[in-house]
Amino acid sequence: MNCKMKYLYLVDYWVPFPSSEYGGVVSVIAENEQECHDLLRDSDISYDSTYDNKIMERVTNAHKFGLVDEEQSRIVDSFTT
Repeated sequence: MNCKMKYLYLVDYWVPFPSSEYGGVVSVIAENEQECHDLLRDSDISYDSTYDNKIMERVTNAHKFGLVDEEQSRIVDSFTT
């Protein structure tokens, strides 16, 4: 059985003040940092391509937890202000 490990990333929101005064956290299930970045970049919450580098920086610094491989890659939840 060929299993691919998935991770739960808890990503700090990447839009700086004053565009987002308080920030937030986005929970994402992905196989790796690049997939996590791509899901966030292509989502409705990414707003603007000027934040692309900031998204990757936040993904790299995110808390990451291992999951079973049966999970579908996706944004699980988003809380932003």
